[in-house]
Amino acid sequence: MTKLSVNINKIATLRNSRGGNNPDVVKAAIDVQRFGADGVTVHPRPDERHIRYSDVREIKKIITTEFNIEGNCTEQKFVDLVLETKPDQVTLVPDALGQLTSDHGWDTIRNKDYLRDIIGVFKKAGIRVSIFVDPDVKMVEGAAATGTDRIELYTEGYAKQFGAGPSAGSGRELAVKPYVEAAKKAKDLGLGLNAGHDLDLHNLQYFKQNIPWLDEVSIGHALICDAIYLGLENTVQLYKRQLM
Repeated sequence: MTKLSVNINKIATLRNSRGGNNPDVVKAAIDVQRFGADGVTVHPRPDERHIRYSDVREIKKIITTEFNIEGNCTEQKFVDLVLETKPDQVTLVPDALGQLTSDHGWDTIRNKDYLRDIIGVFKKAGIRVSIFVDPDVKMVEGAAATGTDRIELYTEGYAKQFGAGPSAGSGRELAVKPYVEAAKKAKDLGLGLNAGHDLDLHNLQYFKQNIPWLDEVSIGHALICDAIYLGLENTVQLYKRQLM
């Protein structure tokens, strides 16, 4: 079954808006695991505007499922943190400094040499590596040449197009088509497959149905927004059901 990793960055955003430690990010990590999540994802950025580097160290101590750290590996501070905490997986994202949210995947052809070198650093430390890519067969082929273990398909394009078009059905088919093609290529090349960005209770099940061999989804913003109305435990379970 496809694993659900809950990104708890938005919990940290809420905490940081008032100072102090409410809500408690570490407790949130404990609870999402207790409520059924298969993993916890964090994405520390250089300005630590949500998840702080100290949070990552504290969360590592209490992880009982999988720990996934996302971030920009061109920042040495991030590389050092990952090597120190040794998560189960590191997801490499080509963010610019100060970027609001991730909005594109790696150009795996242009950055092949760099990616091969940095991926080797993490794999030598025993950390599984996933790299963020757009749903482009050429980029998937390029990813395979870097030595990465997995790719994570950047799904904002799918989420935006989902439900568009003359009818919901045709819009969904068009939305998912490039992702299915990229996922098939990844499978053929022996790459593990993750996905994330703007997946939610409306579009997740259809995505999973069309790519049943999906290893993992990482979901944060939509899940935390739903939890405001539905409760965190209930929301985690609702997302899990979409992946069954």
